[in-house]
Amino acid sequence: MTDERIEGRLRNMGGKVEEGFGKAVGDTATEARGRLNQAAGAVQEAYGRTVDAAAEGARSVRDAAVAGHDVVERFMKENPHTTALIALGIGLLIGYTAHRPPPRRWWER
Repeated sequence: MTDERIEGRLRNMGGKVEEGFGKAVGDTATEARGRLNQAAGAVQEAYGRTVDAAAEGARSVRDAAVAGHDVVERFMKENPHTTALIALGIGLLIGYTAHRPPPRRWWER
């Protein structure tokens, strides 16, 4: 949990207390300030949740990349000949696409 979520929750609770105090005393300015603090606290808490979700998503992507790397590494170790043939095929494909003759222009036809 990020600090933003904690601060937002505390600000929201403080706003509720301030609003209740304003209602009890009959001070509309204090009551309005309490509602404003509640809204700001809710926004701050939502921002903290978003930061937490983004961090969790980044961890998930990193874990998936590491798992994918492990699968490829294991395949390469278990099948060295197949790996070499795949690499050769990719190299030939890249070489063919990089050295194709240029397309004929309309005046050369």
